Parts: sequence; C-alpha cells; structure tokens
Amino acid sequence: MELALLIVLILFTLVGLFLAVLQLPGTWLILACAAGYDWYFGWQRIGWKWLVVLLVLAAAAEAVDSLASMVAAKRAGASRRAAVGALLGGFAGMLLLSVPIPVIGTVLGGLIGCFAGALAAELTKRNDIVAGARVGLFATGGRVIGLVTKTAAAMAIGGATVALAVIAMMT
Repeated sequence: MELALLIVLILFTLVGLFLAVLQLPGTWLILACAAGYDWYFGWQRIGWKWLVVLLVLAAAAEAVDSLASMVAAKRAGASRRAAVGALLGGFAGMLLLSVPIPVIGTVLGGLIGCFAGALAAELTKRNDIVAGARVGLFATGGRVIGLVTKTAAAMAIGGATVALAVIAMMT
C-alpha cells in the first residue's frame, strides 16, 4: 500500500507541474497531495515543518506570478492603469486562448493578453504608441518571470515532497 500511495503522489506531482506551466494552480495541487499523503501516515512522512515551508514557497510563487507583470510595467514608466491592464489582460488572454488552443494557448494567451492589456490601458492615459509598446513589453517580460518563478516553485515543492516521501519510506 505504501508503494501505491507513493506512486499516486508522484503522478499527482507530475500533473501539478504540468498545471503550473499552464499558469493553473499546480503548486496548490502538489501541496494538497503532500498534506494528504502526510496526513494518511500520521504526519510522520513529510512533517508539518516541511509543509509550512512548502506552503510559504507556494504563496510566494503565486504572489510573484500575479504581480510580476505589474511591477515590470511600472519600471517601464507605466501608469497605474497600464499596470492593472497588464494583470487583467494576462488573465483574459489565458482564458480566451486556453480553449481554442489547448495547453500552449494558456501560456501564449497570458503573454499576448498582458502585452495588449498594458498597451491599451497606457494608450488611454497618454497617446504615445512607443511608450505604450515599451510598457507592454516590460509587462510581458514580467509575466515570463512570473511563469518561470511559478514553474520553478512547483518543481521545488514537487521534488521536496517526493524526496521526503521516498526517504521516509526507505527508513
């Protein structure tokens, strides 16, 4: 039974990694599976201290993922409206392209939407296409940083979870 549960944990961790790449809550899935696995074994396999550390890592990654495009747009001199436009455009793009183009559409939609949202919002504030495009590019760069951060965190959380489960099973 222990081996079967470990295999299920590994499979859900892989699904979580895939979801994280798609900008979906994969880190939370991995963390929930880790907590469920540890609960089943009386909180002795992973341990609450590790679970808290992984929770903090997941929350930090989500914050970076959500706010990176706004912060990058602001560094390019964006108005507050453009920073919010980048955030909302990224979410809208993810939703709009995830259905017609499964898997890669979510990532592309987030990047395109981030650029378009920042550009459009900046153009409502000041009528300068070059400045608007610069803001859009910076916002998109921030979105890439968020994507990489979230994926790296999911890999770290998944790797730590599986490693701790395997080590506990072997001892």
